[in-house]
This record gives sequence, structure tokens and C-alpha cells, in this order.
Amino acid sequence: MPDLFDASTFSDPPPTPAVRPLADRIRPVRMGDVIGQDKVLGPDGPLGSMLASKSLSSLILWGPPGVGKTTIARLLADETDLAFVQISAIFSGVPELRKVFDTARLRRQQGRGTLLFVDEIHRFNKAQQDSFLPYMEDGTILLVGATTENPSFELNAALMSRAVVIVLERLSLRDLELLAQRAERELGRKLPLTAEARESLLEMSDGDGRAALNLIEQVAAWKTDKPMDQPAMAQRLMRRAAKYDKSGDEHFNLISALHKSVRGSDPDAALYWLGRMLEGGEDPRYLARRITRMAVEDIGLADPAAQRHCLDAWALYERLGSPEGELALAQAVIYLALAPKSNAGYAAYKAARAEAKRTGSLMPPAHILNAPTKMMKDQGYGAGYAYDHDAEDGFSGQNYFPDGMKRPVLYVPVERGFERELKKRLDWFVSQRLKRGG
Repeated sequence: MPDLFDASTFSDPPPTPAVRPLADRIRPVRMGDVIGQDKVLGPDGPLGSMLASKSLSSLILWGPPGVGKTTIARLLADETDLAFVQISAIFSGVPELRKVFDTARLRRQQGRGTLLFVDEIHRFNKAQQDSFLPYMEDGTILLVGATTENPSFELNAALMSRAVVIVLERLSLRDLELLAQRAERELGRKLPLTAEARESLLEMSDGDGRAALNLIEQVAAWKTDKPMDQPAMAQRLMRRAAKYDKSGDEHFNLISALHKSVRGSDPDAALYWLGRMLEGGEDPRYLARRITRMAVEDIGLADPAAQRHCLDAWALYERLGSPEGELALAQAVIYLALAPKSNAGYAAYKAARAEAKRTGSLMPPAHILNAPTKMMKDQGYGAGYAYDHDAEDGFSGQNYFPDGMKRPVLYVPVERGFERELKKRLDWFVSQRLKRGG
């Protein structure tokens, strides 16, 4: 008996083959045809093992655009004999969701389940995400959500606890070459490109299979007597913009890469990630602030001039603007990458905050308190205070922690850069304090 509630009942007739895009014409018809996701689809992968055991769970497919999220969802429905229903979080609201759930319930009464594929699921708000929960729990739907954003940031904990997150990877050049060969078989002819131009074409797609097929379709339509070289191809094709969302996961990934490259003393890698963010349209003022933070956190007193250098670069950018001012930021990144590194000040600050939280009600010792009134003098405020400038070497060795508190060691300088000199000074003060019983 045909399913009265099949998704095709509510969709327009499929377009004729003549107008179908290439990406749709070569869409895989079985899971083994999917390119580039062997880690999750192979026999030992999470999806491969689920299908082998016939125990499919609700899923969140997380990965960049054009890696097969929609295709995999369709094939999962085919291989488990579930009705495939697709909605987009961009165009759907509560009324549309209610219709989908009601239809899925009726379909279930007929004896068939529903795989509900939700594209851009992270765009649903908390209440909309919560609406899936009862239908997932009673088996009315098997949810497969697709997202380009980190699910742990964008999805509710309740939804995450009921679904398995599957991470899909961007396609490699080898994967894209296999895709190009499949496209050529469908088109019935080779692409009119030299080997160098062909590789450049695949690089332009930036790991996005859909983008690669769109470029291939454009190139295949060209009328040319001989293979076109890379410069000629580049004149005809617009390079795909790099994937970068200034408010999304990619933003945090790239700033993390920049920060860790600076910390790892690799100026070339640091400049590369700086360039990636600027090319993606990142606000240089945000980068100036983060670069200055790197100087404070990872260089600190090993090179006190690093912070001044960053502030100067920030000021130069404000005066020069883009693109000239960005050179000042690049020079600051180079300086930081090659500067001696120390997080001793950062670690000392965090330790001090933790110690203050633990002992936050203790009073300072009376001898270092001011006594502006007679009553305070009578209570011992300021009594016994040793004025350090009166000491022969300018150091009294007195205790400045609360009475009865065990003296903590918070600042531990490293033997690098200027902090090597600070360590010598600190060691002298510690030795003198021990001699004087402070």
C-alpha cells in the first residue's frame, strides 16, 4: 500500500533531467558511493556500525558545507525504510513543525517510521528545539539534524543528550578528484583543462563538494579547442570566498590557531592565520585586542616591551586604517612570536585570585594599616611598621599577608628573557626575608 503521507505527496514533480544540476544528477544512490566520509561510514565507523546492527539513533551531522550531510540523511532513510522528510530551520516555524509531527504520527499508525532531516538545525531557538524531544522519545520521528556550527555551543543539552553527534570532514583534494571523475563520467567528456588548471580548480572549491561540482559544470560548458591552462581558467572563474563566519565556530577556530602559533614561536604560521582572518573580513580592532592579550598572557614580563609594542600597533591601526594599518598588526604578531615566552605572571594572577577567594575574609596585618584616628592607634593600627626606605638596603623583610595565614608562593618567574633578571631579584628578596624572619 502506498504511503499517503510520503514526502513526495507534498512536493512538486521532479524537474526534467535536462535542467537538473550536475550535483543532483550524480548524487549517490547508496551509502558506498559517498565520497570522503569513510571514517564515519566505514564498517568500524559510527554510522557504518549503526547500519550493520540495524540500530539507528537520532543524529546531529556536524560539518562544513558541501560534505554530504543531506545525501547521507537521504540514504539513511532509504537503507532503514523510513519515510524521508526534509525541512529547513531557516524557513520553518512552530506551525510547520506541528504539521510535520502530526503527519509523522499518522504515518507511524500505518506502520512506517519517519526520518526527519532538519537542515541548519542550530537556527531553531530553544523552544523549537525542545519541541522535538517528545516525538524523539516515543519514536514518532528519527531526527537527523545538520549543522555547520559547533553543536555543543548551539544546541540544547536536552537535544544533544538524545542524539549522537557525527563529525563530517571537509573533502580532500583526492576526494574532490574522485568527484570530478564521477562528474566527467556523467557528462560523457573530460574537462578542458591542463593538469595544473584542474588541480587549481579543485583547490578553489575549498573542500566543498557542491562548490566543486558547480565549478566543474561551468568549465564543462566552455567551448575550447585545447585544454585551458591555469591563468586562462582563473580569468573566467571567480575564486570562491574562504569559509569564515565572524560570529561562528570558524571565528573561534582561527583565533585559537593564531594564538597558539604565537605561543609556539612560529611567526610564519601566526602570519598565515592572521591573514586568513583578515581575508575573511575579521575586524582588525578585534585582532588588535586579542594580539595585546597574547602579549600579556604568554609573554608577560619575559619581555615587558611586547605589551607596549602591541598597544603602539593598535594605535597605528586606528590612525592609518585599512589596509596600511594592518601591517602594524602583522609586525606585532611577528614580534610576539619571536619574543621570549612566560606565563608566570598570568599563572601568578590566577593563583592569587584563587587564594583570595579561599581566604577573602582575613584582615591585613595591623602593622600595615593606617591609623588616622586615636582610636585606631589605640587598637594597634600601624604599630611596628618598618618603613622600608629607612632600611640600609631598602628592604625591611616584614610580613604583608594576614596574620596566621601560611605564606603562599604565587609568582614563579622563568629563566627566559627579562624575567631571568626578575628571578634574580626575587631570589634575593626571598633569601633576605628568611634571614630576617619575615
